[in-house]
Amino acid sequence: MISRVAQGTAAEEVACRHLEAQGLVLVTRNFRCRGGELDLIMRDGEYLVFVEVRSRSYTRYGAPAESVTRTKQRRLLHAAALYLQRQSQNPPCRFDVVAILQASDEPQIEWIQDAFQLT
Repeated sequence: MISRVAQGTAAEEVACRHLEAQGLVLVTRNFRCRGGELDLIMRDGEYLVFVEVRSRSYTRYGAPAESVTRTKQRRLLHAAALYLQRQSQNPPCRFDVVAILQASDEPQIEWIQDAFQLT
């Protein structure tokens, strides 16, 4: 049995490879701060993209993307604001979600660009 941490790490790796194949460039992984964590931070042209990776083995309790609740979004917004405070430049940003359903040998990947807004 694989631990939740190992499953999360594997899902982040799948998501990162998928996004890199789409032309995004990895900036950093697992930025942690008080009150939140950003799974992946990537560049897409001029945009800095904060990526939340969600993975599930089944949909009994909903699809992976549905688990990015308003509360989770607020935590991501907070973490992104702290990350940006530490940077010398302030590029345009967006929040993407990569939802991975691992119900079979080949994971189903859904990339939701601009999944929610800074407000």
